[in-house]
Amino acid sequence: MTIAVEHPTIETPATTTESTGPLPRRWWGLAAILAATLLNLLDATIVNVAAPAIRGELGGSVATVQWLSAGYTLAMAIGLLTGGRLGDMYGRKRVLMIGLTGFLIASLLCGAAGSIELLLAGRVVQGLFAAIMVPQCFGLIRDLFGREFGKAYAAFGPLIGVATIAGPIVAGLLIDADLLGSGWRSIFLMNLPLGVVALALGAWILPAAAPLPGLSLDLRGAVVAGAGLGMLLYPLVEGREAGWPSWMIAMLIASIPVLGLFTRDQVRRSRTGRVALIETSMFAKRSYTSGIGFVTVFFGGVGGFSLAVGLFLQLGLGYGALRASLTMAPWAIGAFLGSGVSAGLAPKLGRKVLHLGLAGMLLGLIALFFQFGGSTAPGPLALAPALLGYGLGMGMIFVPLFGIIVGELDNHEIGSASGLLESFQQGAAALGVAVLGTVFFSGFALGDGPAVALNAMRTVTGVAIALTVASFAVVYGLPKQSAAQPH
Repeated sequence: MTIAVEHPTIETPATTTESTGPLPRRWWGLAAILAATLLNLLDATIVNVAAPAIRGELGGSVATVQWLSAGYTLAMAIGLLTGGRLGDMYGRKRVLMIGLTGFLIASLLCGAAGSIELLLAGRVVQGLFAAIMVPQCFGLIRDLFGREFGKAYAAFGPLIGVATIAGPIVAGLLIDADLLGSGWRSIFLMNLPLGVVALALGAWILPAAAPLPGLSLDLRGAVVAGAGLGMLLYPLVEGREAGWPSWMIAMLIASIPVLGLFTRDQVRRSRTGRVALIETSMFAKRSYTSGIGFVTVFFGGVGGFSLAVGLFLQLGLGYGALRASLTMAPWAIGAFLGSGVSAGLAPKLGRKVLHLGLAGMLLGLIALFFQFGGSTAPGPLALAPALLGYGLGMGMIFVPLFGIIVGELDNHEIGSASGLLESFQQGAAALGVAVLGTVFFSGFALGDGPAVALNAMRTVTGVAIALTVASFAVVYGLPKQSAAQPH
């Protein structure tokens, strides 16, 4: 059974008219935006610990349960290409409220699902509305705080850090508590009170800025891009269990020209002055192109490794939901502490903070690699220092990353850059879950003992080390200092 833990979302701003100063009650408005952001960050990871309980009640194959996570991620990756543009066209506050409302309705459907198929459908709808909701957040922060938006952005680092793996921990606690006999359903129903607060605060405080004139939506581009991403990721998730039939291999290969067609069409539309789904001018900025490369490699590795940890603890060692979540707690603590450290160092060190964070992750991974090479499985206390170090390094990356990647972009490029960057992040996470999940199950089958799980986990950790080293190299393509560091 694949139990997917994914990554935190890089929140990036939609295109916005430049604000001249902060608005009254701005911190209450920020609280609404943070609440909406937290809903997405938690739901991207929360099915990790809950997957065994869900499968026990609703059934489903290994790949079907994997789609509980991959379906959300893939739907969000596809929807993000248009989410930022919708905010530009109809107003960020209005689109955020629509996305948040749809997300809460989908959460209620997930919590009430009577079959695995209905739950999967609910997760896809959640991902689509998250794609509408998420790109509006930082544009609204700029509207609220004006030129002081760096103060607000500093609050996102610790939030992103702790939410990276807070989903599995929260899920374990809720399932163990079994509130009113709700079991795993409570992990979706808990979204409702937080979402209602975000809706109330947002309707009261968030500014209703006018839409940008003269914009429209490139529907053909959205369809072609969605088809290409689906053709790429579907075989990677389903292929191993299906035995890699020839049609899946053909679909995987065909995704390359489809995505190439999308790219060529976007360039052509931009050159002829027609509306494009993405602003191709941003690819002339080295910081952005290198940033996409970093996001792809980094979040692919983090998403896949997070998946493997959940698999190892629950399927390999037989941990229950609560014990697995508590074992992963040092990871979340490290991510929170790393984000706080990075917030102080980033303005002085720039991209060197990314290298420091990656070095911390490497040390943690190397320690785990040797622990998984032993004859007996390490316990929670033995794993804690390495997981803490890995989380500490990972948390250091989240605070400066956005500013470094988009710092050189022009204002009219930010909206398009937002959706595309997050789409790459979500796609990379889904790809990492699919690939490293396949690596794990290539060495481990349901029913095997801890010794087999140790070998499989060691192989996955080796792949994660290679991806982290690759991320270290890609950082050199980013500018040395961010043009948008919080002060």
